[in-house]
Amino acid sequence: MTPPAAPANRPDAAPASSSPTPTAQAPITQDVLTIPRKPVAADRINIIGLTREGLRAALIAAGTPERQAKMRVGQIWQWVYHWGVRDFAQMTNLAKDYRAFLADRFEIAIPEIVTRQVSEDGTRKYLLRIAGGHEVETVYIPEDSRGTLCVSSQVGCTLTCSFCHTGTQKLVRNLTAGEIVGQLMVARDDLGEWPEPGAPKDETRLVSNLVLMGMGEPLYNFDNVRDAMKVVMDNEGLSLSRRRITLSTSGVVPEIAKTAREIGCQLAVSFHATTDAVRDRLVPINKKWNIDELLGALRDYPRLSNSERITFEYVMLDGVNDSDDDARRLIRLIRGIPAKINLIPFNEWPGTPYKRSSWDRIEAFADIIYKAGYASPIRTPRGEDIMAACGQLKSATERGRKSASQVAAEAGL
Repeated sequence: MTPPAAPANRPDAAPASSSPTPTAQAPITQDVLTIPRKPVAADRINIIGLTREGLRAALIAAGTPERQAKMRVGQIWQWVYHWGVRDFAQMTNLAKDYRAFLADRFEIAIPEIVTRQVSEDGTRKYLLRIAGGHEVETVYIPEDSRGTLCVSSQVGCTLTCSFCHTGTQKLVRNLTAGEIVGQLMVARDDLGEWPEPGAPKDETRLVSNLVLMGMGEPLYNFDNVRDAMKVVMDNEGLSLSRRRITLSTSGVVPEIAKTAREIGCQLAVSFHATTDAVRDRLVPINKKWNIDELLGALRDYPRLSNSERITFEYVMLDGVNDSDDDARRLIRLIRGIPAKINLIPFNEWPGTPYKRSSWDRIEAFADIIYKAGYASPIRTPRGEDIMAACGQLKSATERGRKSASQVAAEAGL
């Protein structure tokens, strides 16, 4: 849309032209990846998502004496992130007048659950509403030895990976650090996982692992993801170790080393193909940073982050990327990188042109990789009956507005 003309009383307004055929001005299209969006104005500052440094600065700016700020951060942090308290009035080790001071200037707000679905296999999918009325999806996957929460980092996605349902929804905006942390807090609320004061300590963690594999590309929202993970990894609060957190990227090469240095979590890569020709089609970001450039960045990650290995995610698409030759090429490509290959049976969605590889084909592919010395687990599809499986996430309003043919047309399929 062409921007409106500047008002005549503005100093930067252009003088009116008397020419009968003025030259048309090209519309300006903002690049949502580089131009930050202004936050929605709020009367109170949301504490959720602020790092310790950020919370200290906010308290001082609001009037907390500087000499008290560090102690106040520690007290508030424990109430919010260890006990799960949302009301300043319940923070009983703070003076009443200071609790009133906090309530007047700050809030403790997390995303709102719009719908909650539970799959036959126990998987839970939450549709969450965030500021501006936008929606994201978060998925909790319970297993015998752990519980994994899959969180989103953007509303929609810019990457348009042709096999991914989220990629058919245009990017709306990045999530804030608070909206990312808030997804974990919503899940802990729903699971009843917050400890109770005075109760025996329970070391069982229902949410023991967190994966940044939901809607969006985390490395296109780096600063907010980094700050959110600082909050999540803090050992006096939510206390998930960096070895329990996995960030999945489609291959934003310039941010990979930065992720190692500033976050240091485990890294997964949406790889999905063994030639540039196929990966260009499946994961279009490959046209910007190809397989060779991506692998070059990945070779340094374990050393920079002190991680044990890289996880290569590989969705199995019938007749596209699942041949024996593909398996052998994959082994040659990743040689020298400590790695595990997660084979993901394709999860179908309305309008997709792809089919899941047969089970025999997936097992044959896995066997070639395993014999080459790499772990090659086949991921069990979870939550398919509620569209919660890998590659199926998309906000319900977007899904409900569009027919299967529209979805396919938008993806260029």
